[in-house]
Amino acid sequence: QVQFVESGGGLVQPGGSLRLSCRAFGSSFGVYDMGWYRQVPGKQRELAATITPSSLTNYADSVMGRFTISQDSNKNTVYLQMNSLKPEDTGVYFCYVRDYSANFHWGQGTQVTVSS
Repeated sequence: QVQFVESGGGLVQPGGSLRLSCRAFGSSFGVYDMGWYRQVPGKQRELAATITPSSLTNYADSVMGRFTISQDSNKNTVYLQMNSLKPEDTGVYFCYVRDYSANFHWGQGTQVTVSS
């Protein structure tokens, strides 16, 4: 079983920044990739940013150039630096781990609200 410790969400004004962190731990699992999906009100959950153990990254077009994902692979911890936040970035951000069997394991989610 994979467990998560997530932190860093909150309320920020447009143009501001937030940093999310997520640590995955538990029974032995191999990490294919980690990162965040987000669920904006009224829409399906969508990929925000991912990173592999070899540090290959992938971003949604809507966050490219504003969000940066990084990791401490020794600790199965990932970070998401979110800059120039927009109201449309508001939503619940779910940390995930995809293992070598292509199973997704999900954190509980953290709320990000961008509003003046």
